[in-house]
Amino acid sequence: MRRVFGVLAAGAVVLAAGCGGEISGSPVVGAEAGTDAFVPSEDNQDPSLAISGIETEDFPPGKHVPSTARVAYDESPPFGGTHDQVWATCTGIVYPTAVRTENMVHSLEHGAVWIAYNPDDISGSDRDALAERVEGMPYLMMSPYPDLDQPISLQSWGHRLKLDDADDPRIDQFIEALRVNEYTTPEVGATCATVVGSFDPDDPPPFDESEPPAGSSPPR
Repeated sequence: MRRVFGVLAAGAVVLAAGCGGEISGSPVVGAEAGTDAFVPSEDNQDPSLAISGIETEDFPPGKHVPSTARVAYDESPPFGGTHDQVWATCTGIVYPTAVRTENMVHSLEHGAVWIAYNPDDISGSDRDALAERVEGMPYLMMSPYPDLDQPISLQSWGHRLKLDDADDPRIDQFIEALRVNEYTTPEVGATCATVVGSFDPDDPPPFDESEPPAGSSPPR
């Protein structure tokens, strides 16, 4: 497992690998930059590493639980790991209520970007600005996330970025770098469409704020 934090220091991001302690450098692209520099390529497979504040972690893919089970996530919001066997619809949908986390995480495995926001901090025009990025855009989804420790949190598989401003350019940079990124998506080509009979985007399984019970599945 590794976790990488982007830190702006003398024009470089210092990437620290949590287990091995190795340190490497990657150029920082300022928050004011556009998205062209964040298009993935064979030479630059994960452009998000140049985004200030990015967090990354390695998660084993393909670990599922049934719809009656909980996962004892150690990240909030989680951005990878064990998840429900059914994914949340992620076809450019803005969920008005918080959705069961285990389903949302599965969508990340398919290449989706999930925009979560604290409904106590983000509303009105700020919420609209986020929703405009999502609505109708394949492999994007958005939902409130109660008690989020920052106003906004972006998730893709193994990547997270927490922000406090709905107009922050890093939102678009994150989406450009990681939405269906063939180099970071575990299940490239997997659909985001609704699983009829198993997940209803108009009445999704609700978010559970309670502590997972003893014996819940670990995230890894």
